[in-house]
Amino acid sequence: MALKREFLAALGIEESKIQPIIDAHIETVDALKKERDTYKAEADKLPGVQAELEKAQAAAKDSGKYDKLKEEYDAYKAGVEKEKVLEAKRTVLREIAKDAGLSEAGIAKAVKYHDFDSLELDEKGAAKGKAAILKGLQEEWADYVQTTETKGADIATPPATGGTSRKTVDEIMAIKDDAERQTAIAQNLDLFGA
Repeated sequence: MALKREFLAALGIEESKIQPIIDAHIETVDALKKERDTYKAEADKLPGVQAELEKAQAAAKDSGKYDKLKEEYDAYKAGVEKEKVLEAKRTVLREIAKDAGLSEAGIAKAVKYHDFDSLELDEKGAAKGKAAILKGLQEEWADYVQTTETKGADIATPPATGGTSRKTVDEIMAIKDDAERQTAIAQNLDLFGA
């Protein structure tokens, strides 16, 4: 519905106020038209922008940039996978080196210098040929194998008994104090045939 002078007069608006209302309405409509035209002009440009984008993509593919980027990405991805496998092999080798009895320094050296290309893992992540690897580590890094043996007392030289010498039966029987004599007998029962 158009805003006309007759419509406003029919609503009972005074003649002096009708012109300012119409002027404000025209100004609003003109601003909306201008905004519409701007959006339409931008929308008309979109097919051209789309065509330029498609042209740029085709040029990138043709110039090998796409292939180069894909190749770089594939190389990066392969490197990440290789590093994950290498870390899994290092972990397995550390465990085998521990089982071989290597010290921490030995484990570090074995992991640093091991040929991981020769180490194969099964589907569960365990080393194939673990016994051979264990033996190889023990031989190659023998200087780092820890030995934890418990050595008993040397029976050729028994431990000292506090500096007291052993008494004979006659010496024990010659002790006058009954309690002391009983203690000496208990300590030397083998002399009394018990």
